[in-house]
Amino acid sequence: MSATIRLTAGALALAGLTALTACAAEAPAPGAAPKPGKVTVNASDTECKVAVSEVAAGTSTFAITNGGSKVTEFYVYAPGDRVLAEVENIVPGLTRELIAELPAGTYETACKPGMVGKGIRNPLKVTGEHKPLTADAKLAEATRSYQRYVKSQSDTLLVKTQEFVDAVKAGDIGKAKELFSVSRTYWERIEPVAEIFGDLDPAIDAREADLADGEEWTGFHKIEKDLWITKDVSKDGPVADKLIADVKTIVTKANAAELTPLNLANGAKELLDEVATGKITGEEDTWSHTDLWDFDANLQGSKAAVQALRPVLEERAPDLVKTLDEKFAAAETELGEHRKGDGWRLHDELSKAELKRLSDVINALAEPISEIAPIVAR
Repeated sequence: MSATIRLTAGALALAGLTALTACAAEAPAPGAAPKPGKVTVNASDTECKVAVSEVAAGTSTFAITNGGSKVTEFYVYAPGDRVLAEVENIVPGLTRELIAELPAGTYETACKPGMVGKGIRNPLKVTGEHKPLTADAKLAEATRSYQRYVKSQSDTLLVKTQEFVDAVKAGDIGKAKELFSVSRTYWERIEPVAEIFGDLDPAIDAREADLADGEEWTGFHKIEKDLWITKDVSKDGPVADKLIADVKTIVTKANAAELTPLNLANGAKELLDEVATGKITGEEDTWSHTDLWDFDANLQGSKAAVQALRPVLEERAPDLVKTLDEKFAAAETELGEHRKGDGWRLHDELSKAELKRLSDVINALAEPISEIAPIVAR
């Protein structure tokens, strides 16, 4: 979730279970030089040094090394702060890679030390012509298939969020609590698409700890705190109205968005990173402890993106498909141990050993999923 995940002391205490392990599986040794042909990005707490300011149209691979003391993110923005590609949770000393498909045009790159604010930006010019990845018929169909999935989920997101908002505005705390995790399920399944649209994602999903100084707090988690902690939503009418307005905007934009095959590949990995950095630690739904609803939604969303790409992967990397099937099944089985009625156990009901087992299956799945983007970009 762009600009909404923060590795606090609590998360770092679980680093052996979560983000650091997941990231390390795909990264070279700290300080190692990226492979030839990759755009080097040296990030720190105060700088974002991109090796070039111009690249050829087509697919570009950015190798981002965090030499600072804060967790950072890297983005490629189109005009209007539309996110074309991103990689989050780059911890100090780590190098992570991002593959993006960029047609000719003018863009900006950005590093976000501390994962807040507008970031340290640089211009990026893309020149020349390229054959889009969707010129491949199977990749084109994969993208259309995933866009149909996004529409089905976003349509239901709109319905369930309206029900949640209505309950909040009616002061029905019990019903609003029930609908909080349900409505967020549809949001979490398609969040990589929602994140494309700049400030709408943090407006809907920012947590209190994610806010920059003076930034207004709105969205799901503002209401979550009032439902579970203050137990008073009498003043949340304007917040609820803004939430449904922002969700309506996201749904309209998401259904009209022209996605690329790399949006699917990168999004599948991004959703697992969200599990590793937020849901496992309990930092996502701090007050309701409904993190496993989000965990399941992220896992389902990741699987949907991979399934859309399956015909391509079966043709180009059949052994990887077998591994992915096995790892998804293992993750779903382990998570299924925590079913409770129609939902899930609360995060604070799980032991450290149970969280460790969940972390292990997500890390085991994240590794083969990180192989998808380079295969798609061939």
